[in-house]
Amino acid sequence: MILPIWVPPHPFGTTAPLVLWLNGGPGCSSIGYGAAEEIGPFRIHPDGKTLFVNSYSWNKVANVLFLDSPAGVGFSYSNSTSDLYTSGDQRTAEDAYTFLLHWLERFPQYKHRDFYITGESYAGHYVPQLSQIVYEKNKGIQNPILNFKGFMVGNAVIDDFHDFVGTFEYWWTHGLISDETYQNLNIHCDLEVAEHASDECNKALDMADLERGNINPYSIFTPTCNTTVSTRRNLRSHRIRNLLRNRHLRLSLNYDPCTEMHSTVYFNLPEVQKALHANVTGVSYPWETCSDIIADHWNDSPRSMLPIYQELIAAGLKIWVFSGDTDSVVPITATRYSLDTLNLPTLIKWYPWYDNGKVGGWSQVYDGLTFVAVKGAGHEVPLYRPQQALTMFKSFLENKPMPHRAV
Repeated sequence: MILPIWVPPHPFGTTAPLVLWLNGGPGCSSIGYGAAEEIGPFRIHPDGKTLFVNSYSWNKVANVLFLDSPAGVGFSYSNSTSDLYTSGDQRTAEDAYTFLLHWLERFPQYKHRDFYITGESYAGHYVPQLSQIVYEKNKGIQNPILNFKGFMVGNAVIDDFHDFVGTFEYWWTHGLISDETYQNLNIHCDLEVAEHASDECNKALDMADLERGNINPYSIFTPTCNTTVSTRRNLRSHRIRNLLRNRHLRLSLNYDPCTEMHSTVYFNLPEVQKALHANVTGVSYPWETCSDIIADHWNDSPRSMLPIYQELIAAGLKIWVFSGDTDSVVPITATRYSLDTLNLPTLIKWYPWYDNGKVGGWSQVYDGLTFVAVKGAGHEVPLYRPQQALTMFKSFLENKPMPHRAV
């Protein structure tokens, strides 16, 4: 069973689109991250017991559905324990599609609405794969209940080869690693293989860890959560893939780098679980933001999502990709290298976009895809730059380029 949280907008609930949000990992909770510290209507206070309003929640303009997937993530579960050890991309996409159909039967008022799929990090796999299934299932249907219009992903794992090239380059150009380590990473790490790194590659990655020091790789210019410094990096046998996992502590725009700890306290409160109709069986283990079992046994991860991009661009769907430019885990360089291989004609050249009179980032509009860079944002763009993220989301829904001028 996959646990969703649905947040309707106000006052536009009768006409607003339906938007699905997915966090990645693989194995991380969309409720723990997306809903609780990114785009949901509330954030969690440091006491782990009370909430405050997120003034820039996306439910101001859309009905937002947060989905914990695959089964075993967050409060979701399977009646077959073996499922936790056999998860992968294809089954995750298929289960999510089945869930959406059943959810719409439960809430038929949302059938035929404009429907979008959004997410970040390893959801760079989930989002296009689910989008492909919805698109193909809708073929030949005049008025589909999932009226799919397009997708948007941020700091997304897209293509292993270009992700790795761009990641190592970002580390080097931002002064995080030495010339020697940069050279060793490019020499010894097979940039087309995400799993089972060689001993020499692992040595180079170990040296990169040492040279970067105690920083938050998901937002390189903001402070770390000092209470968990020793546990933040656990790059075991799958070193390169772990670098792309959305599994570590996040930092708060309100200068609270321990926000994930607050979520862990909050979602383990019995009264919260009761209100969410979650953990009805009373499991013995605590709620966690991410599942190590699922992450460590992930068995299906294609090297590239670019073929799906090509298929859905040709189909005329709306596709936006955004990137926070202070993320060193899935950095902007990796994303730009991946998108460049699509060889799309440019409609609007690279330009600064504005929010509230200030540069919010940069954008380029291609024939079939819009790319948005968000200035000063880390891996979770809506966490670090919530106002700019909401401006971007509105532009996406309205199918308008990012604002060109300071107003």
